[in-house]
Amino acid sequence: MFGRIDHVGVAVEDMDAALALYRDALGLPLTHRETVEEQGVDAALLDVGEGHVELLAPLAPDTPVGRHLARQGPGLHHVAYAVDDIDSELGRLREAGLRLIDESPRTGIRNSRVAFVHPRSVGGVLTEVVQPAEGH
Repeated sequence: MFGRIDHVGVAVEDMDAALALYRDALGLPLTHRETVEEQGVDAALLDVGEGHVELLAPLAPDTPVGRHLARQGPGLHHVAYAVDDIDSELGRLREAGLRLIDESPRTGIRNSRVAFVHPRSVGGVLTEVVQPAEGH
């Protein structure tokens, strides 16, 4: 079962410009930044309340976020929900008839376990299921 909104993913073309907006102008503290080669992104995590804003800049135009930017431009990319047991949750979603992009979890930012649900199954919103690593 979804526990809470973990983060909102925002596709950006320029990470430095995005950080100037979200960190400097909006005042959200930058808590983590890393390159996630498997997903083809430079990712920055900023805190807001108990959740986060995750900025995603593509490493190349042929990555999922790069293609998203080419089609839709910068802005909302996905909504991520925290779960305690991602394997069980993926089984529940599969049984509910939702189309999974990821049949099994992969490694996300801060060593979390993540999987995506196709937006056509969730009212047009790319949905991420995330099991945060211990301590996060």
